[in-house]
Amino acid sequence: MPPDRIAQEPLTDRAASRMLVLHRRERRWEDRWFRELPQFLKAGDCLVLNDTRVFPSRLYGRRRGVRALPIGKRNPRRHEYLSGQVEVFLLRPLSEDHKTWQALVHPGRKMHVGERVVFAPDLEAEVLARGSYGERTVRFLCEGDLYQRLETVGHVPLPPYIRRPDRPEDRERYQTVFARETGSVAAPTAGLHFTPEVLAQCRDAGAEIAWVTLHVGLGTFQPIHTETVERHQMHPEFFRVTEEEARKMRAASRLVAVGTTAVRTLETVARSGELCAAQGETDLFIYPGFEFRATGALLTNFHLPKSTLLILVCAFAGKEFVLDAYRHAVEAGYRFYSYGDCMLIL
Repeated sequence: MPPDRIAQEPLTDRAASRMLVLHRRERRWEDRWFRELPQFLKAGDCLVLNDTRVFPSRLYGRRRGVRALPIGKRNPRRHEYLSGQVEVFLLRPLSEDHKTWQALVHPGRKMHVGERVVFAPDLEAEVLARGSYGERTVRFLCEGDLYQRLETVGHVPLPPYIRRPDRPEDRERYQTVFARETGSVAAPTAGLHFTPEVLAQCRDAGAEIAWVTLHVGLGTFQPIHTETVERHQMHPEFFRVTEEEARKMRAASRLVAVGTTAVRTLETVARSGELCAAQGETDLFIYPGFEFRATGALLTNFHLPKSTLLILVCAFAGKEFVLDAYRHAVEAGYRFYSYGDCMLIL
């Protein structure tokens, strides 16, 4: 991927993105603009959007240490100190009070069980357990609502390929305009293109709007480390579909999923038969050969190599067709990844 194709900044106008439209049956594509999305919708369609909200899940702190300062052989004095900066990236809560979390830490080799990290005078965490690939279980030691504290101390979790620190404006821009259910550590990026005006135009075209919730965590963005795709194990992520929204989807003739998280939510619920109210955790991994039972069309951004997201798109539209379309997108100057352009697969 040429570095200049990776979007480092969002467009000023959310809806100004380009949109590569893929027609699966004809095996052809066309270069369009996201604003034209309503033209591809019709009565009987249902646009399915993920209403999850990103919270400031990236924390920077210092490890708390203790060392002895000798003041005579019989009376050493213990002195607390704070070491160099470490990063703790929260993934998902593991306790009902939202104080115990699965997290990624860096540098991992320095973060041992029992270690304490200080983020602010009134906020620190203790490492309870180790996992693979830099994972840790951490317990926050603080009073009150942790999410409120994170709004002050935490940073917007921009992906590592955006090679700049987060800025105040990212708090609004790395968030969909319809976000309402707090819990994601990465944005459902296909939804970033929507404005209230475009949503209204989709309704005017005859499409219904339905909401699902899937909190984006490690399951979505963890790259594949196994030698074969089939052996990759997805991490579980929380999802919810209410009966009111399920009723809208059952009445539709075509479900247009906005983002891979919407697809995984739909297909998780559809595994049990009819689309209905459901809540829980999903580790559904969609790769070529998967039987889609609910998704009729897909709006999605361009994804990283070796990602489960790209594999899902290949499962939906065909590997060679998708990779050919990606090559075209690179040559045609499309902007890639989270703040980049999108593709509509029909």
